[in-house]
Amino acid sequence: MALYRCSFQNITRSEGRSAVAAAAYRAGEKVTNEWDGVTHDFTKKQGIVHTEIRLPPEAPAEYKIRSRLWNAVEASEKSARARLCRECLLALPVELSREQQIQLVRDYVEQNFVALGMCADVAIHDPHKSGQSNPHAHILLTVRPISEAGEWEPKTQVEYRCR
Repeated sequence: MALYRCSFQNITRSEGRSAVAAAAYRAGEKVTNEWDGVTHDFTKKQGIVHTEIRLPPEAPAEYKIRSRLWNAVEASEKSARARLCRECLLALPVELSREQQIQLVRDYVEQNFVALGMCADVAIHDPHKSGQSNPHAHILLTVRPISEAGEWEPKTQVEYRCR
């Protein structure tokens, strides 16, 4: 039986975190953060089975490169307390094939995030511990919308009013 898990968290500078570091870790890559000069090397990380970046049509094509996307996010935020990105963590059904898991995540990301103008950095992990499979997806999401000119716009907040 498939187990369901979906959780969200913010990645903020006020907690000493970095969008570049988060993306490098989840993708198992080596990326230098141009904002603070720190290089994050997670190339030895195991269990990463798929990574990709999904962009809305107005996003610059160069954002398909992980380091450019997340360094642009870091550069757009000036505050030491900035919220840099959001992360969505999804458990994936072990009953699905790897291709089906990837397509499930793509569809979810496109419909729920990219269609709303967010850039999404997807990393699917499947660490095997004690012979158990634990497939899950980490989805890093931008918090600023991108204009039709491909520029970061101010953050917006949705207000819900009770009637």
